[in-house]
Formats: sequence, structure tokens, C-alpha cells
Amino acid sequence: MTQQPAVYAALAADGEQVDRLVADLAPADWARPTPAPGWTVAHQVAHLAATFRMAALAVAQPDAFTAMTARLGPDFDANVAHAMAGYLAEPPEVLLRRWREERAGADRALASVEPQHVVPWLVRPLPAAVLAAAGMMELFGHGQDIADALGARPERTDRVQHLVGFAVRTWNFGYQARGLATPDVEFRFELTGPSGAVWTFGPEDSSERVSGPAVDFCLLVTRRRHRDDLALTATGAEADRWLDIAQAYRGPAGPGRSPGQFSALAR
Repeated sequence: MTQQPAVYAALAADGEQVDRLVADLAPADWARPTPAPGWTVAHQVAHLAATFRMAALAVAQPDAFTAMTARLGPDFDANVAHAMAGYLAEPPEVLLRRWREERAGADRALASVEPQHVVPWLVRPLPAAVLAAAGMMELFGHGQDIADALGARPERTDRVQHLVGFAVRTWNFGYQARGLATPDVEFRFELTGPSGAVWTFGPEDSSERVSGPAVDFCLLVTRRRHRDDLALTATGAEADRWLDIAQAYRGPAGPGRSPGQFSALAR
């Protein structure tokens, strides 16, 4: 490839942004609790390290990835804890170094394949570009948890367009996570990026619509803010219901965040 695809570059940039949050932390700050119950800053970084390790393996060694996932048990939380354990056993400086190594490995692996190249993943195979966007979703959500723990406010750019597209692609995950039937409906999404650019998805004539700031949309689908604290508007009964259950990841929904838990300045 002569030019790095935009989503690959965006993934690398988002990784660097999260890195800057933790690069100079004192050892005690790695033990700070984050809004995710039971998770410290170290847990968040360990989870990201494990996720990027799996991504690199899926792209570079698909057979090894498939063999690894075949050994996973049915308990989602237990699988997550097992993946993080080795990283959490390290002191902060080693955890930081290992996370950087895993991130770099995933970036190198992705750079070696075309965006449309299909790789195995946890639920079903994905084009490499979609896997990169999924990585951005992980960085956005867990990076927000770290920022909230540290009292920081992440800079958001139009790179979130890749995450928005991923969340639209996975709009039915919220139903699946709760064992609900996915409705036979097409949503219209009209979302405004940090630059003011407007990104639209779905049929223009749909009666079920979601609109508002793209960053708020990303906070919603990563379940890092309650819908009441976001400037998102739903038109239609199903769209309104969707704002309550939206998530861009598979697995348990978790408790999410409470209304008013964060000030508007912490969005």
C-alpha cells in the first residue's frame, strides 16, 4: 500500500491520545478508580493492551487467533479478566510499555493488509478497516473512563466519524445484548462532527430518526454517558427506545452511567 488508509491513521492517532493521558502518571494514579465499577486506570490500560494484542493476532496470524478464541469459555467477564491478568500483574511502567508494544503491533499488522481484507474476530469475520474502527471504539470508551478518573477532557476531532460509522453498522447490538428481537426498521442518523460536518446514514424518509452531536452519539453507544446528559434527539418510538439500549460492542451491557453523573464540561 502506498498510502495508509484513513481509519488506520485515525486508530493510531487515538492510541497516541490515550497514551498522553497516562504517560506521566505517578504510580499511585494507576490505582485510581474509574467510573467502571471495580476497574482502575490500570485495568483500563490492561484491557486495551489485551484487545490490541488480539487484533494484531487476528490480522497477522488468523489461524492462531481462531485457535485461541476456540478455547474461550462462555463467561464473558471471566474471559475479559483472564485476558487482563498478565498485564495487571506488572508494575505501571511495564504495563505502559507493554500496552505501547501491543498497540504498535496492531498498527503494523493492519498496515500490512488492505482495508477490505477480511480477518477473523470474536463474533464474525470483519474487514480490516472495520476491525480498526472497532479498535477506535475501545479507545474512545476506555479512554473516556481514564479521562474521567483523572479529571481530564479528551480532545475530540472528526476522527470520530469512523466510530460513528461502526456504531451505525452495529446498531442492533443493544437488542442482542439484552436478548431482544431486533425490530424490522431502518433508522436515519444525522450527526454533526466536531468540525461542523454533518454525517448521515439510513433512508431520508425514515420515521425513526436520531440526530445530534457525533461525540454525544459516541458517548451513548460506548455507554459512557446517560442519554439524559447528551444532546441527542430521537424521533419515533423505536428510535427513542434505542437511545436507552444503544451500544456498539457485543457482550453484557453493564450498568452504564447514571443521569447527572457527569457535568456537561466532562462530556
